[in-house]
Amino acid sequence: MEFVKYHGLGNDFIIINNMDGKIYMDGQRSEALCHRRFGIGADGLILVEQSDRADVRMIIYNSDGSRPEMCGNGVRCFAKYVY
Repeated sequence: MEFVKYHGLGNDFIIINNMDGKIYMDGQRSEALCHRRFGIGADGLILVEQSDRADVRMIIYNSDGSRPEMCGNGVRCFAKYVY
């Protein structure tokens, strides 16, 4: 699995391009990837996927595997990655 890591105002995010839809992600898997000692380590994980309403969409997970309603620093990193 290829990824990049972006930092935004003190938070870091794993960003994975999933435009082909081949990567399965859930809370448990994202938590393992975000773990700082046994995974890649990050405050959150962002999937970049296709959207029916826009060019792309963002699916974001917190480091504990939960799904936030919104994350400002995550949006900042997502926008930089996409554009």
